Amino acid sequence: MKDAGNLPKRPWDTCRQVPPLGDERTPWKMLKLLKVLSLCVVAVLVFGLALCSKTSFLLLVTLANEGTKTLADGRKPVALLCIGCVLIASSLLLLLKSAWKACHKSSKMPNKRTVATVLFIEFLVAMGAAILTIVAMPHLDIVTNVTILNGVAVLSTLLQVITQCTAKERNRFLVPSIMAFLLILLGYVLFLFLYITKDPADTRRIIWAGLAVGGSILMSFNWWENYFKLISKNIRSDFLTALSKDVTACQNVLCMLSSVLRIAVTAGVLGAYVPLDKMNWAIVTSIPSLETKIIAIIIGVQLISSVLCHWFSLVACKMHALRRCFILPLYLASLAVMVLFIVPVIVSHQNYRNTQNGTQRSDFRGYCNNFVDARNQSSSGNVFQDLVLDVTHTLCFLDLSRMYDIGLLTGSAVCWWIGLVAATLHLWFLSLFRIQRTQDLFVRRLYEGAFIEQSLLLNTRFDIQTTEKQKQFKSLDPVKVFLCATMWHETYDEMMNILISIFRLDKYRPKKEGQAGDVLFEGHIYFDDAFTDVAGSREAHVNQYAEMLVKIIREVYSIFLNVDNDLFTKQQQMPDQKIMTTPYGGRLVVTMPHGNTLTVHYKDKKRIRHKKRWSQVMYLYYLLGWKVSTKYFKRWERGEEEVDLENDFEREKQNTYILALDGDTDFTPAAVMLLIDRLKLYPQVGAACGRIHPTGSGPVVWYQKFEYAVGHWLQKTAEHVFGCVLCSPGCFSLFRAEALMDNNVMKTYTTVSSEAQHYIQYDQGEDRWLCTLLLKQGWRVEYNAASDARTNAPEDFKEFFNQRRRWGPSTMANIMDLLGCATLISQKNPSISKLYMVYQLFSLVASILAPSTVILMIAGSLTVLLDVHPSVALVLALIPPAAFLGASFKIKADTQIVIAAILGALYAFLMMISAITIIGNMVKDQTILTPSSIFLIFLALFYVITALLHPQEIGLVFFGFIYILCIPSAYLLLSIYTMVNMNNVSWGTRETEPAARDDAASQTKSEKVRSTIARFFSRSKCCRRMCLTDGADERTVSRDVPSEEPEPRPQNSIVEEAGRPEEERRQSTTSHPPHQNWMAQLQSLSEGKLKEDKLDEEEVKFFTDLTNKYLKPIPEDKKKQEQMNNKLRELRNKMTFVYFMINAFWIVATFTLQLTKPSIFIRVPKLNFDLEYTGEYVLIDPVGFMFILSFAVLVVIQFFGMLYHRMSTLIHYVAFLGTEPISDKQEHHQPIKKIVDGESDDSDELAFQRDFRRRFNAGTMV
Repeated sequence: MKDAGNLPKRPWDTCRQVPPLGDERTPWKMLKLLKVLSLCVVAVLVFGLALCSKTSFLLLVTLANEGTKTLADGRKPVALLCIGCVLIASSLLLLLKSAWKACHKSSKMPNKRTVATVLFIEFLVAMGAAILTIVAMPHLDIVTNVTILNGVAVLSTLLQVITQCTAKERNRFLVPSIMAFLLILLGYVLFLFLYITKDPADTRRIIWAGLAVGGSILMSFNWWENYFKLISKNIRSDFLTALSKDVTACQNVLCMLSSVLRIAVTAGVLGAYVPLDKMNWAIVTSIPSLETKIIAIIIGVQLISSVLCHWFSLVACKMHALRRCFILPLYLASLAVMVLFIVPVIVSHQNYRNTQNGTQRSDFRGYCNNFVDARNQSSSGNVFQDLVLDVTHTLCFLDLSRMYDIGLLTGSAVCWWIGLVAATLHLWFLSLFRIQRTQDLFVRRLYEGAFIEQSLLLNTRFDIQTTEKQKQFKSLDPVKVFLCATMWHETYDEMMNILISIFRLDKYRPKKEGQAGDVLFEGHIYFDDAFTDVAGSREAHVNQYAEMLVKIIREVYSIFLNVDNDLFTKQQQMPDQKIMTTPYGGRLVVTMPHGNTLTVHYKDKKRIRHKKRWSQVMYLYYLLGWKVSTKYFKRWERGEEEVDLENDFEREKQNTYILALDGDTDFTPAAVMLLIDRLKLYPQVGAACGRIHPTGSGPVVWYQKFEYAVGHWLQKTAEHVFGCVLCSPGCFSLFRAEALMDNNVMKTYTTVSSEAQHYIQYDQGEDRWLCTLLLKQGWRVEYNAASDARTNAPEDFKEFFNQRRRWGPSTMANIMDLLGCATLISQKNPSISKLYMVYQLFSLVASILAPSTVILMIAGSLTVLLDVHPSVALVLALIPPAAFLGASFKIKADTQIVIAAILGALYAFLMMISAITIIGNMVKDQTILTPSSIFLIFLALFYVITALLHPQEIGLVFFGFIYILCIPSAYLLLSIYTMVNMNNVSWGTRETEPAARDDAASQTKSEKVRSTIARFFSRSKCCRRMCLTDGADERTVSRDVPSEEPEPRPQNSIVEEAGRPEEERRQSTTSHPPHQNWMAQLQSLSEGKLKEDKLDEEEVKFFTDLTNKYLKPIPEDKKKQEQMNNKLRELRNKMTFVYFMINAFWIVATFTLQLTKPSIFIRVPKLNFDLEYTGEYVLIDPVGFMFILSFAVLVVIQFFGMLYHRMSTLIHYVAFLGTEPISDKQEHHQPIKKIVDGESDDSDELAFQRDFRRRFNAGTMV
């Protein structure tokens, strides 16, 4: 009989509502299918492009062969010229790329010894490639031409042998390297023996064969860099070591010099060989059209396929599909080329034999004499048949009817191919990181168009592997991630979201005792203004939000602790946790179920400065200054080596990250790992942000969903691709400690706002200002579209306008700050060029002119709708915004928002009517070539295509209709409200304190009615949120409940309004006697699970010093506040005047041109729906045309940036899916230690644990 003590208190009440613990929004099965399809497509493309590249190149070589008929002998220089273009194309691309990098990034000059050595080797390589392909191969047979290119691995195999022999350990690929070297040499021997013995009197053919071997050997010097660095380490050669370091440090300059040299050598060989072989260059200008078309198609296919093959090969490696999508397709490409050339020859010969019926000699020799070589010079009209016969002609000097010739020819081909396979056998065991950097994957930037598969295989990094089963993969240094969330007045749902995310991460990467994982996590929550005074208590208590956080922690802890238990297993309770008093307030330390810690810092605004930026300063100095820096100075005091300490310190700064979070952020472990990848592999990246999804319901949220989508789809991707992301949002961004601790970043971030413009730039958008500081120091800020996070968005018009009132001026101030020092930033930051700054300037001007553009658009609509003169329509369009602008200086902000809401609704109706009218006019006039119709169609198609490229978010395109209807509200009314209220530097959101559950009894009857109505409408919003626990209806703190609090307080350091509302400091009216301090208060909530502890004395001193230096509360000074308010109003007046004067000039200029003579208008032919000219013209004013053209250019730039970023995101995501453990594997990471608890389980919540596991693991990478 089982122990009755294990039974729950109420076994009949075991059903429970469970919050969504896993990432249930991500369709993992579909993504895995996408991964499989992507890998298949990449493998096919690599194979197909390599096949096209090699086939087209060999066709050019065949056309240059003597005796071929497709291209007459006198026109052979054309084919040779195309071969030369193939050789120099990659060098030309490398020259341009290196020159760009040298101009926009720091480049060092190599020493003369390095330059001489590199240029000498490059001269040999260029000479060998030109001799082999231009001089020798046009005189060889097609089988030899296909396979002799594999012989360029001869020196690589020899260097592999030397590298492995000089290593001080036995290695597993020494024998394959020796075998590869011998096989390639054997192939050369068989090839020379065949060509020499076939006709010893034919000295020219013997010379061609010798030049082919010599050129192939010289070409094999191309990949010397792959081995010299390893050899220098093994033999400790000072010369080789210095050479390798100098080549790496001065790569841009050396690439430019070597590219120029290779182009010159190839041109010299080509220019000298043509007259030496008694050919004339003048024939190049007189090629018949058919032959020109054939040559153009072949060379075009070769150049394009070579570039694409190189790029997709890199994609395959970054996708972590080295074997399936890179090595195997390239191996098979050589065989496929052979089949592609030989099979048509065999079929053609067999058809010839069938047609002869014994009338003539039908063996291969007779076939060549009587049919192949006897045909006329002119083309038969069947290009494919002519090319097949030309390929056959290259084999005619051999007697393929004899097994002797076939055996030697096949033997050399097989030896060369197997030699290449053996030389690159180590690639099958090469270990790669996710999204491996190109410079760490391929030794040289250069690919060889004539040797595409050989150059890609031999250029891949060579690594010495021991004779063990597989060499121990040297992983990157482990990283430490501090999760830092700031909280204030978050609701129950919001706190639950972020705590589940943190506990989910704890399960995903458990902390193992005695083992160092790849990623270590430590959570921190900084709770602002957490304390309140309570009558009858010796000390302050924490407020209701802080209490609610403790309750949620206990609940989430219990869920994750028991998630893997069976149905009848007794539910474990949260073990004892630590609670302590600190100089800034209090601290709660929780050890999560899988060993990682979560620390809640309760801040008392009487002891330490509050507001979000100062919470960030607090955790920056605590985590980076105290936890990271201090220990190294202590070690230095103990006498440890300074050089070692500096190296360790730099390494830890590079591998320590801070994940900035808001108190309502919902994220997944996969999203965090994707951001970590960017910082781990790219040391110049100082910050990375993810894709932020706004959550909530209602029209305001729907507008924001599409707005966020367009901003991430287009703007952030363009910034990432062409320069740097300017703002990494504080709700979900990963920062590198080394970047934050850099000069003029963390220290400057502590600056107290003392000027009016400081409040705009520093306090209204602290995340954007922090990124501005990083960009000025040369750090790169990136965007990862696969890293998804969700945060609550404003659901009502007022909160939305107040939020954008902060963001708009802050964005403008920071961009102007960057533009003001554009030259300095472009020199210091390698990712930002002057062209990119011009792009940002153009975007800023477009945003400034948005109100006037909307007014002109409305005027145009009124002209069509009301059939009035354009001047009358413009006056009508100007009256509402002008009246709103003038009145906004006199009325309160709340009244402004009400008026804006009314005008916005009217404008929405106008936009809808205008859109319908435009469509009607298109049908009526039977044309789409009007400015309005072109703009509307282009915009609709653009958004639809963009959404199709984001299949997971394609549903957001339906919110685009709301977005278009709200254009006047967002770009006209919001701009007016933002500029007029620039002097209001309060936070604007979460300023009101919702009614708490415990205060329900003290509400008046009218308040209860209002609260009930508000809750009814709140809960009727499209299933806004799922109830999370029993009694959640009562415990949820909703922002929809109205509050009677006064105007919100300013969000800054000095400018404060007259005190906090009295409700913030209202005294507790509970019926039971109050606890004597906040610790006893929280301990009562946790049923004694919080044990009092003491903070270390050194840490106490640290926080005391930190507070005194940076975070000491600033006393209110009414005089200074009034002075600053006056300065803010002055700044507001100046900026508003300039802003709207610019818009006024734009309106006047555009309208004046519309009223002038038609002679200065641009006449565009009017086309009907069949794109036929109607005989009429559409007149477009130049300003309007330039606006549309500028908008189109901006959109096209962003679109191409999005395409590139989409491909990069797909590469990263596929690599992530193939390398990260998923749910079923993760269950075995670490068992949760059983907690002995003698007390009975009084939670009354014995849940169905199997259902927990199903919910938690289904489709979740945990």
